[in-house]
Amino acid sequence: MARNRTRRSVAPPAGHGHGHGLLEHDVVSRQTRRVLVVVVAVIGIATVAGIALLWPPRPDTSGANRLGLVSDVHAAEVERVTRGPCRGTTESDGVTCDQVRVRLLAGPDTGERRTLEFPRSPTTPAFVAGDEIVLSYQPDAQPRFQYDFSDRQRRATLLVLVGVFVLAVVALARIRGLLALVGLAASIAVLLVFLVPALLAGTDPVLVAVVSSSAIAFLALFLAHGFRSMTLVALLGTLVALSLTIGLAWLFTELTELSGYVSEEAFLVQVGSTGLDVRGLVLAGMVIGALGALDDMTVTQAAAVAELRAADPTMRRRDLRRAGLRIGRDHVASTVNTLALAYAGAALPLLLLFVLSAQSLGTVANSEVVASEIVRTLVGSIGLVAAVPVTTWLASRVVAPGHPASAGSRDAAPPAAGTTPVPSAPDGRARPGEQLVPPSEPRPTAAAAVAPAAAPPDVAATESPTPAGTGPAPSAAAAWAAEVAPTPDQDDDEARFWGS
Repeated sequence: MARNRTRRSVAPPAGHGHGHGLLEHDVVSRQTRRVLVVVVAVIGIATVAGIALLWPPRPDTSGANRLGLVSDVHAAEVERVTRGPCRGTTESDGVTCDQVRVRLLAGPDTGERRTLEFPRSPTTPAFVAGDEIVLSYQPDAQPRFQYDFSDRQRRATLLVLVGVFVLAVVALARIRGLLALVGLAASIAVLLVFLVPALLAGTDPVLVAVVSSSAIAFLALFLAHGFRSMTLVALLGTLVALSLTIGLAWLFTELTELSGYVSEEAFLVQVGSTGLDVRGLVLAGMVIGALGALDDMTVTQAAAVAELRAADPTMRRRDLRRAGLRIGRDHVASTVNTLALAYAGAALPLLLLFVLSAQSLGTVANSEVVASEIVRTLVGSIGLVAAVPVTTWLASRVVAPGHPASAGSRDAAPPAAGTTPVPSAPDGRARPGEQLVPPSEPRPTAAAAVAPAAAPPDVAATESPTPAGTGPAPSAAAAWAAEVAPTPDQDDDEARFWGS
C-alpha cells in the first residue's frame, strides 16, 4: 500500500533550528530574481562607468604651503615641565610660560631633546612627564623654531577603541559582522580615494555625490548581507530614496543660497584648492550623511516583508504591503530624530554660542551656520521617510504572487468538508518536515478517514475496536488512519479498497 502519497507535517528533529534571520528568506521566483539581477547589474555598470569617467587626478598638495600647513609631523615624549618667565622677559613683566622639555621619538633628530614654550592661558595644554605628543617639523626654519606642538598622541587609545568595536561587532554578528566591517572600510575608501579628490578637482558635486553614494550602497549592502533577492530590493529602495535626497539637497541648497563658508576650514580649503566648489561640499555632506540611515531603513523594511511572507505564504500583496507599512511607521517614528540629534550633538558648542548671544530663535535659524544644518537634517529625514513606502512596495511586488486567486492564496477555493488544508511553501517545494502534494489537495481529517480493513500490528495490539456510534476512535488508530488515507490521485482500485 502506498502510504507516502499524502503530506504530513512533522516536527523538525531535535537540535534542528530553522531561523529566519535578516534577509535569510529567498522567497522570490526565478523570473523575478532575474529581473532584479538585470536591473541591479545595469545600475552597477553605470556606477562603474561613472567612477571611470569622473576619476580624479592626484590631488595637488602644493596649496598646503600657501596655507602654512605642515605635513611633516613626528612623535615626541614629555620629560619635564617647568614654569617661569617667558623667553625674553623677566619676572617683573608678569608673563609666565610653561617650558616643556621633550625627547624626539621619530624624525631626523630622533633621540634629541627640544624645549617648547607655552604662554599661560585658559587654552594652554596641561602636560606631565610621560605624555606623548605630536610635533610639526619645518626643516627650512631656524633650528630654534623647527619643531612646534601639533597635538597630543592619541593613536594607541584610538586603536584600542577600534579593537573593542570590532570585537563587539564580530562577537554578536560573527561572519556577517566581519563582512559589515569590510563594507565599512570599503565605504571609507570610496570617500577618501574618489569623492574627496574629485571634489578637490572641481568635478560637478551632484555627479560625484550620485556615483559615490551608489558605489557605497553596493559595497555596504552586498558585503554585509550577501547577494540575495531581498538585498537587491533593499539596494533598489536605497537608490530610489537616495535620488530623492540628492534632488532635495540640490534644490534647497540653491533656494536657501547656502554658500558653504560656514567654518574656518571651508575658507582654508578654498584658498588651498582653487577649483573647489565649496557649495558642493555642503551637498555631498548631506547625501553621505543620509546614506547610512537609508541603508538601515531599507534593509529593515525588505527583511520585514520577507519575514511576513515566509510566516504566511498566503498573504496577498495588499495585505503584505499594509503590514510592512505598519512596521515602517514604527521604525520612522523611532528614527525621525536620529539625524537631528546627530547634527545637533556635533554643533552643540555653536548652539551654546547662539544662546549666549541672546538672539531670537528665528534669527538663529536664519544664520547660514544653523540653516545649513536644518536643511541637512530635514532633507535626510525626508529621504528616510520616503524609503519606507518605496522599499515596502518593491518588496511586496517581488515576494507576493501576482494573482491572488492562485493556489495557496487567500482567495482560493475553500477545502472540502471534512478536510484540513495544509499550507504549502511559496515555491511549491517541501518545507522541512513536510511531504507535499499540490496545494489544491487537502489532507483528510481523522474523522473523515474510513478505518482500514486491518489495523497495523502495533495498533491492533494496543487498541481495541470501538463499537459504531459509541464515540471517536482512539488517537493512535485515528492518526494511523489519517496517515494511510487515500488521496484523489490514487488509482480507482485502491480507492474502492479503502471505501469498502
